[in-house]
Amino acid sequence: MIGELFTKATQGRYKILHLTWFAFFLSFVVWFNFPPFATTIVQEFGLTPAQAGTIGLCNVALTVPARIIIGMLLDRFGPRVTYSCLLIYAAIPCLIFATATSFNQLVVGRLLMGIVGAGFVIGIRMTAEWFPPKEVGTAEGIYGGWGNFGSAFSAFTMVLFAMALSFLPGSFNFGEPQPFVVLGMRFSSEVLNWRAAIAGSGIVAALYGIFYYFNVTDTPPGKVYKRPKSARGMEVTTVRDFWFLMAMNIPLTAILMVLAWRLTKVNFLSIPAMYIVWLCLLGLYAFQAYNCWSVNKDLLAGRKRYPAEDRYRFKQVALLELTYIVNFGSELAVVSILPAFFEGTFGLDKATAGIIAASYAFMNLVSRPGGGIISDSVGSRKWTMTVLLAGMGVGYLIFSMVGSGWSLTLAVLLVMACSFFVQAAEGATFALVPLVKPRITGQIAGNVGAYGNVGAVAYLTTLLLLKEAFVPAGDQIDPALIAAGTARANAAFFQVLGVAGLVVAFLCAFFLDEPKNSFADAHEGEEETVVAPSSSMLS
Repeated sequence: MIGELFTKATQGRYKILHLTWFAFFLSFVVWFNFPPFATTIVQEFGLTPAQAGTIGLCNVALTVPARIIIGMLLDRFGPRVTYSCLLIYAAIPCLIFATATSFNQLVVGRLLMGIVGAGFVIGIRMTAEWFPPKEVGTAEGIYGGWGNFGSAFSAFTMVLFAMALSFLPGSFNFGEPQPFVVLGMRFSSEVLNWRAAIAGSGIVAALYGIFYYFNVTDTPPGKVYKRPKSARGMEVTTVRDFWFLMAMNIPLTAILMVLAWRLTKVNFLSIPAMYIVWLCLLGLYAFQAYNCWSVNKDLLAGRKRYPAEDRYRFKQVALLELTYIVNFGSELAVVSILPAFFEGTFGLDKATAGIIAASYAFMNLVSRPGGGIISDSVGSRKWTMTVLLAGMGVGYLIFSMVGSGWSLTLAVLLVMACSFFVQAAEGATFALVPLVKPRITGQIAGNVGAYGNVGAVAYLTTLLLLKEAFVPAGDQIDPALIAAGTARANAAFFQVLGVAGLVVAFLCAFFLDEPKNSFADAHEGEEETVVAPSSSMLS
């Protein structure tokens, strides 16, 4: 398949894969277009550290519910329409953020931007519709890994894009020019048109959304796109699984409550406002529970019974949600702290620490596809998942011992090795997702993807609490004590990541089932035929 990926890049399913991973790539470029300009924006608006942190937090706040909703829309309307609409929508928060003149407008722009981060789940079903089970791991890994690279691409190119757009009238800069640094070189923000760069990234995404709509189809010629009877809530096939679903929906609401609590720590929300948000979130959970009941009410009342061949076990979904907490959740958390970790541990400057930390994200290009390839090749998706999670857990535990006495080269190699297991486990997770129950793949992918964000918020909150416990506060504290406390907090944080990875690996080893027809030539219920691409799918 890898060879055909390039030799047949403009034909049939390979064309669809390339167009779809690039759609995901653009959604991540847009989603991560704030960090490269964070310092400049903070200076231009005079933001406090708490306000700057709030903007970053708002960037992921709505991604959790958005992934659930996008999964439902995906199963109902198909990936072609859903992805096209999401990419076109991306221009709206970009333009709001690019034209902001106050902190509140910045916050609104980033809150709405979090919805764009939900785009990942759409391509999961599109890819699964076009590739058979025996190749779905590799295809999903390429989709996820190459698309996920958009975050690293944004970090390295958005500033250059902004400099290239400095010729535009007024450069859209509404404040006093502020200095910024690129690769150790100091520039004036008069040549950094960050507003045009952010607006431009949204416009490019919207234009590609239109292009995508006219150049893809939901399924290969002759194949019918299977929709659930209702996309209001996830369909289950046993009464016990319904209550299991209700329990697994609780963390999705609870983590949003944690986010609201964290916003009170930066004085963005007052305590009464936090309680109001909590009540709204409980209402949202009740509404979600009602929708799930509505979809499954005949099953719960005993009026419907699924035949054995049409059942699936919800524990499969729950375990995949846990795997995504510990792999993608930890990746999001680690990426956000690695620059500061290398800067503080090895005394590096910010630019060098940032470049070294970026090696973690760069590994996505090979690691995530690698996980899918391994899952397709070794003959057991269950044990691929288990071994990769165990390797990730051990890697984090070893990394918890990294200190100033370590060789920088060895630390970088350890980061890259650890990131391989993390991202390969992500690839292995979504090699399993399309095989659980094909007609509700969108909802399953949405739930699993949302749990990745749950993990990120949970881990970052854990780090915050560890720092409050270990790092002394005050104006007259010896910097050496602060550094020592930070090192202890970081070590404990990586130990938490490692233990969590090993615990989920243990659960997978004993409770994860090998999906039926894991390596078949066609998905469940489909004819095992090879359909030649129509002329409309050739370019």
